[in-house]
Amino acid sequence: MTKKTINEDKILQIEALRKTISSAEETIQSAKAMLLQLEGKNKISRNKKIAEDDEGNVVYGTFDGQIMVGDDGKQYPVPANYASKSKLIEGDMLKLSIDNGSFMYKQVGPIERKNLIGVAGQDEGGNYFVISEGVPYKILLASITYFKIEPGDEVVITIPAENPSIWAAIENVLQKNSEIKDYDSIAIHKKDFSKREENLEKEDENITDGKDLMIDEWMSDIEEIKKEIQEEKTNIQA
Repeated sequence: MTKKTINEDKILQIEALRKTISSAEETIQSAKAMLLQLEGKNKISRNKKIAEDDEGNVVYGTFDGQIMVGDDGKQYPVPANYASKSKLIEGDMLKLSIDNGSFMYKQVGPIERKNLIGVAGQDEGGNYFVISEGVPYKILLASITYFKIEPGDEVVITIPAENPSIWAAIENVLQKNSEIKDYDSIAIHKKDFSKREENLEKEDENITDGKDLMIDEWMSDIEEIKKEIQEEKTNIQA
């Protein structure tokens, strides 16, 4: 074998090794992104890590309709008046600044929204809700008070554009004391809430199962890449 042929073989081996390393780096980056997602430090969308700045502690989290679930796994109370006036909905990203015991919230990542028209109602427990297109949504009492809503009022609500939700924000009041036609929907709204919450929990379980499968695939890919790197090293040394 000539010297030129040996050099060409080494060049090919080097290129192959570079491709293997590049593939390994991509796999590692994907695994890191998945790890952050599993730890609650999200993705799309959706979260940042806890940080500290000159003003004090800063926590990022997601609004769940009533409270903020922080990236640290803790729950933080969100003032109902703030949530109502800011028209927060499930999935909105919030920034919480904690300075000397005082809490200050700021909406930093609103999710895509859509508006629906519905009719307000009230159950025997005094809880308010709005039924739109046959689907009931829970409403913060602060929103009811702020807009002076009464059962039977026709209102505009805001919900996530794509993700299913239990809670809705009040956008405006269209008509006071409109006629409620869908009495059956109002009568079964509690049962409907339970079904929807159960379905959401099942969806979360399915997502978790999918994540486990992805992790297994990544681990398999990493092992294969390790073998390829070792083989390339052996070929180069030979």
